[in-house]
Amino acid sequence: MDPNTARGIDRRRLIKWGGMAAAGVAAAGGPLVGTGTGHAGPAHADPARPGPIPPETRPGGAYDRYVARLAAEGKFSGVVLLSHRGRTVLSRSYGMADREKGIRNHENVAFDLSSGSQPFLSVAILQLVQQGRVTLADPVGTHLTGLPREIAERVTIHHVLTGTAGLDAPMPDWQRVFHSREEVHAYHEQWVRQAKLVGVPGAGSDGHLPGGGVGLAMAAQIVEAVSGMTFWDYVHEHVFGRAGMKGSAYYTRDQWLTDRHIAHPYMAQADGSLVDAVRHLDKGSTDPHTLGRNPGRSFIGYASGDGFATAPDLVRFAAALYDGTLLDRPYADLFAGAKLPGPAPTSYAGYTMPVSIVNGQWVIGRGGGAGGVGANWSIYPDTGWVGVILSNNDGVPMLDVCLREAEAVTGGPVAPPGGGNGG
Repeated sequence: MDPNTARGIDRRRLIKWGGMAAAGVAAAGGPLVGTGTGHAGPAHADPARPGPIPPETRPGGAYDRYVARLAAEGKFSGVVLLSHRGRTVLSRSYGMADREKGIRNHENVAFDLSSGSQPFLSVAILQLVQQGRVTLADPVGTHLTGLPREIAERVTIHHVLTGTAGLDAPMPDWQRVFHSREEVHAYHEQWVRQAKLVGVPGAGSDGHLPGGGVGLAMAAQIVEAVSGMTFWDYVHEHVFGRAGMKGSAYYTRDQWLTDRHIAHPYMAQADGSLVDAVRHLDKGSTDPHTLGRNPGRSFIGYASGDGFATAPDLVRFAAALYDGTLLDRPYADLFAGAKLPGPAPTSYAGYTMPVSIVNGQWVIGRGGGAGGVGANWSIYPDTGWVGVILSNNDGVPMLDVCLREAEAVTGGPVAPPGGGNGG
């Protein structure tokens, strides 16, 4: 394998884990110090703080030119958006949402977020915490039945949201084609009850385990048990609905095939061709980290991913965190706060998402990736910026795009893990 290929694969692995913040990017030149409100991961921008618009973020600026060059080279299909204090500074769309029907990407097209939708689950749980209906210290067995006793009594909601529950389960059946919400739900109900405790709760990350994501399914089922609603209906009403995210949903495969406002993912094949994943369920990803998988097979996403959102809706989500629409201030701060040290000196684990310090600013957000799917949304709470990158084509250098966004927004050089210039 040549070095450039290896570098690309490593970056894709990082972005799938959690996005730009998870990659532990840092400013060139040494340690960084946060300039926020004095606690980890503030959820609110300071309205009194001046907010100049860096020239690199504007139309025609360095970031705009970089993405345009990628698109011209066939390396980007999707949408990028930069918003400052609720005002769009840059919005660009490239490529096709549906090649067969000739539908172009535009900012009101919804993209599969893959793992980038996990924070919606965290918000749902914290809403129930705010209402006093659950606590983060609750053992999962407080709300769920049928779990092994050691899991029911020792694993807490905090553990599953931070990915430190010490849980494993059988590898999900990535080849199975699901055909209804009921089938998907029954599968996850059964999968959760196959979980095993293989580590000490709170002692380490579950991310390296084949079935480590089973804790998120537990969290979604706690939402269901406490609210009396399906996870999908709860998020649609209490997250997307409250935030005014009218173009966002956990869409079904049937909707993916018929709705003109949902981007189709185009997966690279061994011969270099791109295939529409939703129309070719027999085809799978050739990426080593998602080998053989196809996001269209799941019918509908669940706790660990495959919610859909438009770029402006992700800006609305950030605004709804800032203004108390989704969570009251202390719980919004809890959502955004660092919980555990991350893989790099200025990165930290939060609830289903990383938080990081980049050029003296806190950054929260999430990335996700699958066959033909690439997504990253970042909130810069100290300065009121939101950056969104949504792609529906394999071959996008997603971490590089994230680094360029961070450089444009924070006004300083940002180095990728292990050095280099992010170029």
